Amino acid sequence: MTQTDSTLKRPLQPMPDAIRQALIERGLLAAYEARPAYQRNDYLAWIGRAKQDVTRDKRVRQMLDELVQGDVYMKMDWPPGRKS
Repeated sequence: MTQTDSTLKRPLQPMPDAIRQALIERGLLAAYEARPAYQRNDYLAWIGRAKQDVTRDKRVRQMLDELVQGDVYMKMDWPPGRKS
């Protein structure tokens, strides 16, 4: 899946190299790409809004942990079969 989904209502967020590297190192790039475009975009925007490195790092860890768990999105239950 690409981040260029035309159905997004928010501005498209670029993938920072550091986040891509973290996804690759944890073996989670495929899990990230399997998420709906709005989730991928929202994760990147949320991480990007962090004003402090500590907050950004915490948000990256949360995203990675949620991708490992597979059924959580932003601390909410999310069934992986759902594509909305």
